[in-house]
Amino acid sequence: MTSRVDRRARIAVAAMFLTNGALFANLLPRYPGLKAELALSNVEFGLVVAAYPSGALLAGLAAAALIRRFWSSRLAVAGTAITSVALFAASFAPNGLLLAAAFAFGGAADALTDVAQNSHGLRVQRRFGRSIINGFHAIWSIGAVLGGLMGAAAVALQVPLPLHLGVSGALFTLVAVLAYRWMIPGPEHDDVEVTTAGIRVVKAGASARGGSAKYLVLLALVLLTVAGSVVEDSGSTWAALYLSGSLEAPQALAAFGFIALVGAQFVGRMLGDRLVDRFGERRVAQAGGLVTALGMGVALLFPSVGGTIAGFAAAGLGIATLVPAALHAADELPGFKPGTAITLVSWLMRLGFLAAPPLVGLLADATSLRVGLIVVPIAGIVAFLCAGVLAGRTRRSDPTS
Repeated sequence: MTSRVDRRARIAVAAMFLTNGALFANLLPRYPGLKAELALSNVEFGLVVAAYPSGALLAGLAAAALIRRFWSSRLAVAGTAITSVALFAASFAPNGLLLAAAFAFGGAADALTDVAQNSHGLRVQRRFGRSIINGFHAIWSIGAVLGGLMGAAAVALQVPLPLHLGVSGALFTLVAVLAYRWMIPGPEHDDVEVTTAGIRVVKAGASARGGSAKYLVLLALVLLTVAGSVVEDSGSTWAALYLSGSLEAPQALAAFGFIALVGAQFVGRMLGDRLVDRFGERRVAQAGGLVTALGMGVALLFPSVGGTIAGFAAAGLGIATLVPAALHAADELPGFKPGTAITLVSWLMRLGFLAAPPLVGLLADATSLRVGLIVVPIAGIVAFLCAGVLAGRTRRSDPTS
């Protein structure tokens, strides 16, 4: 039976995930205004947005050492506060270069928060003795929807960007500071290994040997996570711009492209464990790839505001289980030392977030943003093809993601 301390720690970690999802999402509905105010081309804007995952990529490797020194609880709260400051600074950027610098700083802090909150969440999970980590990730999706709605409301009410991001940053930093009081004190246990993907229990004994095919499997798993990240980035970076620009939707309504994607992803995560138990990771991921490809493909072939929002929702639902399934498969991939494959997959997954914005921007400048967003149905096809390496029905899903 869990103690009151453990239950409070669970609430505190849930609050951290909610905050992490909401912080950056507050900015996304303001993208069209930022792009227009700074007179950025699609390629320039894509490069600016890519600065966020670039900062995360550079800082991710420092998370393990910082957690060991300062504890996951402290790092999660500090990273939240720094992210808030970076996003607030972005609201004052007079040009694309300084905006990119603020994004890079925010992305670095966000990466540290992400690892630290996952580390602490899995620490709480061990005290519960059962899986609760999926619930934390679903709450992150709720936070992202909440942030998107706050941003959309700020656009509709014409709230100045510095005031909007200043208030949202202060609010969620306060939530993180209050949550710290209920988090588990002290350093991490010695029985866990911290990685850029989070933490996992270190198992004794050597890993099983695998042949050269293990690298092809690893590549397929990387492509699965990259497909998921490309779809997520397309929703966060380009949905509002496409809806407001190409389809001439009001900016407040245009925010619902991203909100639909994240909301549907949340539903998929809530249902994912039961679907995987019944049908297996492979079939669920393959079905998700088809839903993504068909849903967004139809939306691009027959463009409309409502159809596009529905297309982004289909894409979010389709990719909901891709990353957890790929990380689970990597964690059990034979022929690698414990933690190696899952770290490689998680690390390389960030390349999708890094490469997608400038790639879509390049296609958009050469043709149109509608053509640039073809990367979403292509990602769905890639997911369908690569899902064959995942486990079938006889293998249960790993609840940690």
